[in-house]
Amino acid sequence: MKKEVSKQANPNVDHDDMRPEYDFSKMSGGVRGKYYRAYRAGHTVKIHKADGTTLVQYFKLEDGSVMLEPDIKEYFPDSEAVNKALRCLIPLVPKKRRARAIHN
Repeated sequence: MKKEVSKQANPNVDHDDMRPEYDFSKMSGGVRGKYYRAYRAGHTVKIHKADGTTLVQYFKLEDGSVMLEPDIKEYFPDSEAVNKALRCLIPLVPKKRRARAIHN
């Protein structure tokens, strides 16, 4: 069996195969965080199937999930980094408050 090798496109060649109805040149650009609050509150995804039915799925952050702001994520890219940093802060929390957090 012959294995076909895929050729990568030459980055210097302009491939303008975008349909005219997808002209984004007049757009001023995206707005960072535009849907941030709505996403945190939960969101619905509707999937329209070929057979005419619609599948509706509701997504919400799971209990205990935390969403990091972009400037924080820059310094703490994963759960391990966040947990390590927060463990360093625990000794700074007053003992009374720590006791309440453990019992809740």
